[in-house]
Amino acid sequence: MTLLKTPICEFGKKAENFKLKSTDNKIIDLNDVKGKNGTLIMFICNHCPYVVATIEDIVKTTNELKNNDIKSIAIMSNDPTEHPEDSFENMIEFAKKYNFNFPYVIDEDQSVAKKYDAVCTPDFFGFNSNLELQYRGRIYEINNRVRVKDSKNELLESMINIAKTSKGPEIQSPSMGCSIKWFK
Repeated sequence: MTLLKTPICEFGKKAENFKLKSTDNKIIDLNDVKGKNGTLIMFICNHCPYVVATIEDIVKTTNELKNNDIKSIAIMSNDPTEHPEDSFENMIEFAKKYNFNFPYVIDEDQSVAKKYDAVCTPDFFGFNSNLELQYRGRIYEINNRVRVKDSKNELLESMINIAKTSKGPEIQSPSMGCSIKWFK
């Protein structure tokens, strides 16, 4: 497991389109998940201990975001031949286990992860209503894969602020997690 941190947010960078298969066997593109007040694009996987440690809070956060007309999607870009726990079949089970309220899609050729410059799981990209990047940070502060007591949900606060103002916070703390497992 290689621990990585996300780079600094490139404010204003436009969201890249995609067409990816969901665990519901639908083809999902960017327009399908564009929210009236914002869009959250997450790169996650099934096996990363940082994702597993935060997934219940990620689902709760996306539920709250939905109430603010912010839509979410999770993309799995890992190489499942090297990490079978990230197979499409296991993605279906993972989404069911945690009651995903957002599409969970597979980036089979890793082209979307490359377009977004995703580096780790989880990697959060928060866009405003014009699909301009405004947040590239963490869900909250964690230490040894445990939420730091009394840490605020930075992802939720930032996305709600983006919904209200179209702007993300100037200071953002990077997300951290396992590296994307690239094809060899």
